[in-house]
Amino acid sequence: MTEIVLRIKRALQIPVEAGEITPEILCTKRVEEIRRIKIWEGNRQVDLAEVFEVMMENSDRSDKTTIRIIGDASKVRKIGYRMSSGSIIVDGNVGMYLGEEMSGGSIEVTGDAGRWLGMKMKGGSIEIKGNATDYIGAGYRGTTLGMNGGSIHIHGNAGNEVGCFMRNGTIKIEGNAGLFPGIHMSGGIILIQQNCEGRAGAQMKGGKVIIGGNIPSIAPGFVFEEIADKAKFGEEKLLGPFYVFSGDTNEEGKGKLSVSSAMNPELKWYEKYQGA
Repeated sequence: MTEIVLRIKRALQIPVEAGEITPEILCTKRVEEIRRIKIWEGNRQVDLAEVFEVMMENSDRSDKTTIRIIGDASKVRKIGYRMSSGSIIVDGNVGMYLGEEMSGGSIEVTGDAGRWLGMKMKGGSIEIKGNATDYIGAGYRGTTLGMNGGSIHIHGNAGNEVGCFMRNGTIKIEGNAGLFPGIHMSGGIILIQQNCEGRAGAQMKGGKVIIGGNIPSIAPGFVFEEIADKAKFGEEKLLGPFYVFSGDTNEEGKGKLSVSSAMNPELKWYEKYQGA
């Protein structure tokens, strides 16, 4: 296995676009070639070595390549763009578009991640030990194609529109989430273990959203179905009970929204419709 270490040299003041930082691209190059790869810092094209120190360990030219990024990469965008194998580990924060269109391999971040994490992701796995912001697993603005496979795991909190236009795959948020998780989704599963700010599953046509904490209200396009003892997230079984809704009927949707009954006593009035 080859490990390529990229250590950020200095505090970054403007965005750096570095879609070339993928195992597929770097595994075929020697250290000097990696240092000469062109990336963009703002509107200026620079050698990768102007931003990163580059080191290589245990080079064996195999396809099992790990890229380790050390330092605050919160200004660095598009790391792992279209990657299909290998692994990336970020020891710190990371910027926007992490894992964009990735189809395989794994990405692990010890800190926080920026917007559009896993955008149009097709496979592989992304794990964020800190928080993430808006549009996790979403698509480009103006498109209807979001995440279509793979898994995203956020240990902290998430922002708005998690899984926008999601078609397949899984997203797990251990903390809280903002507005509109699962908006426009047609497949896949989103699990929010804590609270959601609201409008979950708006305009969804399929898939499943599970909320283990509090949600202020259920979107008006959802119909109460039943009280379930548990909910399934892949192989994981979550103990309930859960209020289960289907919708969004405004879109003739057949998605499922499961909400913890214990954390949402204000929804107890739905129980009179159980078995109706």
